[in-house]
Amino acid sequence: MLLGSALLLGGCQTELYSALPEQDANEMIALLMQRNIAADKIMAKDGTDTIMVDKSHFAEAVTTLHDAGFPRKTFESMGDVFKSGGLVASPMQERARFLYALGQELSGTISQIDGVLSARVAVVLPENDILDRNPTPSAASVFVRYDSASNVDHLVPQIKMLVTNSVQGLTYDKVSVVLVPALRPALPPVRAASYGSLLGIVMAALFGAAGVAGLGTAGFVFRERLRPLIEMSRRMVRREPNMADAAPVEVLAGPAH
Repeated sequence: MLLGSALLLGGCQTELYSALPEQDANEMIALLMQRNIAADKIMAKDGTDTIMVDKSHFAEAVTTLHDAGFPRKTFESMGDVFKSGGLVASPMQERARFLYALGQELSGTISQIDGVLSARVAVVLPENDILDRNPTPSAASVFVRYDSASNVDHLVPQIKMLVTNSVQGLTYDKVSVVLVPALRPALPPVRAASYGSLLGIVMAALFGAAGVAGLGTAGFVFRERLRPLIEMSRRMVRREPNMADAAPVEVLAGPAH
């Protein structure tokens, strides 16, 4: 049964995203399942995951995940940026790496706020002369793309305070925050499982079982286990013309008394 089903389903699935952390992959699959989009997860040798979906649902899956901010951007930490290497960096290179790492750290922190889909932080630390009486102040810019249904726009003071306290010499008034709401397009209604599709699944399983039909006892046990599902689908198909407006739960409950 498993071999037959894999052969039937494997040909109609395509890769959606790869090299995903396990947590992101699980959250993405959960979101797709909420939209009735079937998805599978395959683990690679390096520990990352690949998400597979049906080809007919590929566009809807991409749109659904994009609107929810997936896949999430991976930010580098200070340790990642300042890995020990064989070459000695110049002071200018070290400064550029420090500013980049600082922006990555702050961007990753802000991205963890509920409702934030993506965030970028740019920090400017001018090279002032210690004898200069009017030094150029530090500054920072924050870009936040957020879910329009959330209350992220009320968190601007907290975001500015977070950045201010993370950068030496930066003042609250020198932090600018740009919020951009993500307007989600209207998606088609969630598809409900129909009786015909259920029958199609049963028939697909039957064809997949053809490969094990000659296995003697194993084939007999498989057919016996499948018999209740076949009978249920037949009852649904016979009742479908008279149950056009009924909910699937009512049909599965059995004939009314």
